[in-house]
Amino acid sequence: MTDAFPIDVDTLGNLKPLNQVVFSLGSNLGDSIETLQGAVNRLAETPNLILVDVSPVYLTKPVGNVEQPDFYNLVVIADSTLEPLTLLDRCQAIEQAYERRRDPDRPGGPRTLDIDLIVVGKRTSETPELMLPHPHAHERAFVLVPWLDIERRATLPQGRVDDLVATMDTSVVRKLTDVRIEKP
Repeated sequence: MTDAFPIDVDTLGNLKPLNQVVFSLGSNLGDSIETLQGAVNRLAETPNLILVDVSPVYLTKPVGNVEQPDFYNLVVIADSTLEPLTLLDRCQAIEQAYERRRDPDRPGGPRTLDIDLIVVGKRTSETPELMLPHPHAHERAFVLVPWLDIERRATLPQGRVDDLVATMDTSVVRKLTDVRIEKP
């Protein structure tokens, strides 16, 4: 038996699609573990954003040529109906709350907190404000290795995350077994 009328599941006319959002968080100034836990807590408090999972914490060698301490990194997966630019605004507000300073002379320099949007569902963006998927995620072990810990079937336009990880030097990231950021 077939329906005589097409089914419109959005009977209210105002439902928004639920997208999986992947965030990469890092810190190498101050009390990085406390900062990362606070940032995860602030993400969890965001309306229309549901935290799904938090990866283990990794100690990571910095990328680039700026002399600085190692980073503490993790990945957060959430579900959200928020627009990508709203998510970006929220990330930047959380960074500012933790006194993130952007030094145009040292863009890869140390920071109290860095939150990057890696993917927002299948959404794409190529604006000066936001590139989605993140244009360098496929090259960064500090994003892909923690992501793979909590989502074995993760993909990017460049391929499956497990295949990408298999081709990179993962000696630059080390899982910390004595530290855990809790999902609120």
